[in-house]
Amino acid sequence: MTHDIDGPVLPPEDGPVAVHRVRLDIAYDGTDFSGWAMQPTRRTVCGVLTDALSRIVRTPVTLTVAGRTDAGVHASGQVAHVDLPVAEDADRLVRRLARLLPPDVRVRAVTSVPDEFDARFSALRRHYVYRLATAPHGAEPLRARDTVSWPHPIDLDAVAAASALLLGEHDFAAFCKRRDGATTVRALERFSWTRDDDGVVRAAVSADAFCHSMVRSLVGAMLDVGRGRRPVEWPGGLLARDLRANDVLVAPAHGLSLVRVDYPPNSELAARAGVTRNVRAPLEPR
Repeated sequence: MTHDIDGPVLPPEDGPVAVHRVRLDIAYDGTDFSGWAMQPTRRTVCGVLTDALSRIVRTPVTLTVAGRTDAGVHASGQVAHVDLPVAEDADRLVRRLARLLPPDVRVRAVTSVPDEFDARFSALRRHYVYRLATAPHGAEPLRARDTVSWPHPIDLDAVAAASALLLGEHDFAAFCKRRDGATTVRALERFSWTRDDDGVVRAAVSADAFCHSMVRSLVGAMLDVGRGRRPVEWPGGLLARDLRANDVLVAPAHGLSLVRVDYPPNSELAARAGVTRNVRAPLEPR
């Protein structure tokens, strides 16, 4: 018989089981994960969390996440929901997960939520940060896993001007890896750049949602502008394309972190999920 920290893992009892929905606030170092999504034979964030939760509640569980991050991408503000067969005390569940989970993933908080809460479809927007070290010595050793050493100049005035041209609702097909049946229309709400005193450049990117590889492609395009290889108008011009642009640099995964997901009040959760589930129609050509 397999045991966890708090006792034996028993098979579920027969008969219907009442469930309640909880929100999980999650942080992880994505370096040694093959992304969020479950993959046979590969270590993923969802796989590790699902295994730990299933052991605690003694029955298989299914996680729904706000944003499926790629291999190597980190998170300090990831959100998922899960329906549990028992009403676990939130603080106790956080402590039990801390004992079962590996050190590169943490459930920071567990919160009871209404059944209408959907971590993916109820979300209003996702916020990402991309970190680049421009100092001659590169990234500091303690930040080397979440900061890209960038040995080229970055003209922040140029990248800020180029980024502003992408704000609003557009078809970002040129910046996305194609997925059959998936829309590439997104509303980009923020794309800003700052430089810290220690030479670390941060790109803050926020949108209602992101398609596959979009954030890293947006950052990569701006890095070509920032080092003078492309004009300021070039990234905006890519919005006229309806297929992925092979000439767009995809920035390394380890510089990217999902830092926050926004949700509406509980009274608006169902309505928001309904809106999000409607597939966006293609936009008129620019």
